[in-house]
Amino acid sequence: MTMVALAPMDLAALLCSRVCHDVISPVGAIVNGLEVLEDEKDPEMRAVATELIKKSAAAASARLQFCRLAFGAAGSLGATIDTGDAENVTRGLINNDRTKLVWDATRRYAPKNKVKLVLNLCLIALSVIPRGGVVTVALSGEGEGLEALVEAKGPNARLAHGVAALIAGTVEGGSVDAHSIQAYYTGLVARACGLQVTIETAAESIALRASLAVEAALAPPG
Repeated sequence: MTMVALAPMDLAALLCSRVCHDVISPVGAIVNGLEVLEDEKDPEMRAVATELIKKSAAAASARLQFCRLAFGAAGSLGATIDTGDAENVTRGLINNDRTKLVWDATRRYAPKNKVKLVLNLCLIALSVIPRGGVVTVALSGEGEGLEALVEAKGPNARLAHGVAALIAGTVEGGSVDAHSIQAYYTGLVARACGLQVTIETAAESIALRASLAVEAALAPPG
């Protein structure tokens, strides 16, 4: 394993690639639906195309709103983000019949990077249960003491190979690509706000716990 420190330009480029990957599918579906509307005269087929456009536009909007908060400079004028906004964009992302979101936390303002970390942990949790299941988000503590637990439960729950290492900042082969950048970025955000991510595995369950790093917990009060 090799510790990796990406140049800012490389990090920005890979994150942009990741965001584009997330929205290309619904945007492509919108284009296909518009093409059908241009060529199709049958009312039933036009209704199907219109419904496809509506659903795809909603999916694209939800993904962009989520990425704006998870990766971007949303709320950059302040040091905190409303966790209610984080819950809303996550519910927009998890909007299907297969996966349920349980947000077990009271609404509060929390440090920006800690909210971004929670959202990125939610993305990893979703990848753990591709066949659907339940994602549970629990927050404890306040302000700089905020900690989080994001758990994914579902059939054949499994963390992809290398994700734990990427969160820790180590990479097999010493390089990060657009596919692996999100897990790597999660680790960067965790370290930026003094949290350590640990992974707990059980039968059909993966839990991602973000807690105060040992050195931060032992540091004398300022």
